[in-house]
Amino acid sequence: MLYYNAPFELRETENNMAEKTSSLHQIVIVGGGAGGIELATKLGNKLGKRKKAEITLIDCTLTHIWKPLLHEIAAGTLDSHADDLEYLAQANWHHFKFRYGRMDSLDRGKQEVSLAPTVDENGVEYIPRRNFHYDTLIIAVGSTTNDFGIKGVKEHCYSLDTREQAERFHSLLLKKCYSAQTSTKPLREGQLHVAIAGAGATGVELAAELHESTRELVAYGLDNIDPDRDLKISLIEAADRILPALPERLSNATVEALQKINVDVRTGERIIEATPDGFKTESGHFIPSEIKVWAAGIKAPDFLQDIDGLETNRINQLVVKSTLQTTRDENIFAFGDCAACPVKPGSEELVPPRAQAAHQQASMLVKSMKRRLQGHALPEYKYVDYGSLVNLSSYTTVGNLMGNLLGRWTGSVMLEGVIARFIYKSLYRMHRIALYGVVGTLLQDIANLLIRKPRRRLKFH
Repeated sequence: MLYYNAPFELRETENNMAEKTSSLHQIVIVGGGAGGIELATKLGNKLGKRKKAEITLIDCTLTHIWKPLLHEIAAGTLDSHADDLEYLAQANWHHFKFRYGRMDSLDRGKQEVSLAPTVDENGVEYIPRRNFHYDTLIIAVGSTTNDFGIKGVKEHCYSLDTREQAERFHSLLLKKCYSAQTSTKPLREGQLHVAIAGAGATGVELAAELHESTRELVAYGLDNIDPDRDLKISLIEAADRILPALPERLSNATVEALQKINVDVRTGERIIEATPDGFKTESGHFIPSEIKVWAAGIKAPDFLQDIDGLETNRINQLVVKSTLQTTRDENIFAFGDCAACPVKPGSEELVPPRAQAAHQQASMLVKSMKRRLQGHALPEYKYVDYGSLVNLSSYTTVGNLMGNLLGRWTGSVMLEGVIARFIYKSLYRMHRIALYGVVGTLLQDIANLLIRKPRRRLKFH
C-alpha cells in the first residue's frame, strides 16, 4: 500500500510558496473543531514533542469553543469568551503549530493546501494567500447549515454554526426586547416571536434556553413586556415527531416538557419560504416571526464540493473509507461532519454527524498516524453509538445511553432529570480533559471556584 512521499517542513515565504526544508513528516490538520483540536493536541503530545512528525493545525478563527454550547451563547446564558480556547496557546503548550486562515483550494499533485487571503472588517487584506505542503492531510472542517435552497432562508434566518453567528443572534434578540420595552405602540404580530426551523437537538435545546433567558431578561426590569402574551417560541419540524434520532418515548417526553413551558411545537410542517415577517409552510400556514433560526439540516462547506477531484456526496461531504482515507487519495483523510464514513467496513449506512463520532475518529487517527509513519496497515473505524442526551435548560434533561457504555448490558437505558443532566455536563468535561488533561481540567475547575464572583447568569449586552 502507498503511504506517503518524502516528508518536508513548511516555511512561509514572501512569495507565499510552500518551501520544503525539513526531513520531518508533515501532518496538516484543517479545522479546529471538537475533533480537529483534540487530534492536533494528541498528535502534538505523541509525535510533535518527540520530533517524529511536524503537526500543523489550520483554522479560520483564533479561538475554539465547543459547538454544543452555541445555543447558550445565542440565548445569552453563556459568556462567549468564558469557555473558549486560544489555538496559538494550545499549540505552544502541546507541541504543534497553529496557522490562521481559511482553506479554499487544494493541489493534490503538489500536496499543498491553499489559504485564502485574510481581510479585516473594512475589506483590507492583512494576510496574503499562503500555501502549505503536507505529507498527510486531515480535513476536519465540520458542517454548516443546509438551507436546501428554500427561498428567503439565507436572507431572513440566523444559523448557529459559529460563535459569531450565535453572538449576532443574541444581539438581535436584545435589540428586539429593548425596542419592545420602549415602544409607545402596540407590538407587531411576531415582533417578539422566535421561530426555530428544525427540531433536532440544536433546535430543541435552543427553544428551552430561550424560554428561560427571555423571561429572566424581562424579570430584570423590562416591565412593559408581558412574557406570556408577547414572548412566543415556535419549534417547527417537517418530520412527524421531534428528535427523530432519539427513541419515540423520549421524543414524546420532550414534547410534554416543552409544552409545559408553552413552547409551540409543530410537527409535519414543511417550510417552503422565509419572509421578513415569518415562515410559510407547505400546508398553507403562516407562522409570524421577526426572529427566525434555521436549524433544519447540515452540509459540509461548499469549498469541498469536488475539490481537486476528490469524491464528494450531495451535501459536499468527502467520501472516505473505513480507514478515514478519501477514496481517491490515500494521503488525504477526513473525519467528523465533513466526512461520509460507513458506520463499519462494508456498510452503506453512514456515521451520523455527532460530536461523539468525531471524538472516536480523532482517537483512532492518533493510532493511524503512528502506524502510518511506521509503514504499517491502518486500523478501520467502527462507529460506537453511546446514546444521545438533550438538555432543556434548567427544566430537565432527557436521553438514552446505549448498552455498550454500560459494560455487558444490551439495549439502551432511558434517562431523564438529574442523572441525565449530570451525564450531559460530563460530556463537555470529557472534551476538556482531551484538551487539558485530567490534572489541567481539575486545576481549572478549582481556580474558577476560587476566583468566581457573584454574577448574574444572563448577558445583557
